[in-house]
Amino acid sequence: MRMSTWIRQHLAALRALLVLTVITGIAYPLVVFAIAQLPGLHDRAEGSLLRQDGKVVGSSLIGQAYTDGKGAALNQYFQTRPSNAAPSDGSIPDGYDATNSSFGNQGPESIVDTIDPDDPKKDKQALLSTVCARSLAVGSLEGVDGGRPFCTAGGVGAVLSVLGERDAKGTVPNPVRVVSVNEDCRVTGTPFLAFYRGVAVDCAKPGEDYSAGQIVPVAGSASVDTPVPSDAVTASASGLDPDISPAYAAIQILRIAKTRGIDQDRVRDLVAAHTHGRVLGFAGEPRVNVVELNLALDREYPYRG
Repeated sequence: MRMSTWIRQHLAALRALLVLTVITGIAYPLVVFAIAQLPGLHDRAEGSLLRQDGKVVGSSLIGQAYTDGKGAALNQYFQTRPSNAAPSDGSIPDGYDATNSSFGNQGPESIVDTIDPDDPKKDKQALLSTVCARSLAVGSLEGVDGGRPFCTAGGVGAVLSVLGERDAKGTVPNPVRVVSVNEDCRVTGTPFLAFYRGVAVDCAKPGEDYSAGQIVPVAGSASVDTPVPSDAVTASASGLDPDISPAYAAIQILRIAKTRGIDQDRVRDLVAAHTHGRVLGFAGEPRVNVVELNLALDREYPYRG
């Protein structure tokens, strides 16, 4: 007696399920596991773990925050990139929470802050002001000029709202009012620019809407060749990047040497030893692994503070 088509189709499907289960659920994982045990691949397969005194202290693939838990940098360590990978409850304020990999979701057009009318602590910074504030902080920490184009001396975006009648091109040739939209009147006495096209510049009053004006970023006089590199003021896409640029590492050498009481050349040699070139010789940029570098510092030149 011939089996019905329905039964034959289901038996074929069952055989396919069993074969694919063996191949993809048993054979393939075993092959991958075996390959991962080969010399040169085992450590990476195990998570590229870093050990000190026999204890796992991190991974060369995941960055760490070298701060006091409140955002203040620990002077004896090289600092990493800023990180947006922090839980919403603020339990890890410095970021680098490996369970919450995240990015800031702000682009180059994010230049106007949101000023809370009731509490300055609830203000929401645009990307530009975030970069400006970070650059000033890094400059102060490392003893270099933290000024940047399009930033005020107070560390917010130098952006004006120019109010008045617009012409055919959408510009305001004869403004009737000009407001520095990122400088809150509650904390800013004098705007970064006194006059714009003959009109006195006002600070921003919380609760007022300046979106009707022409938004004009002002470059200012700061040099485009700032000593504070971009990776010192912007987070990586994952928020967990353990690497910084050689330029960012270089401006930290003096602080590290002074804090640990060692010669700058010794610190410079350690940086060079932990600097990696472009992947395959052409992809990406040279980079310094901060986690590995700080572990080497502690191992070779322990902090006595």
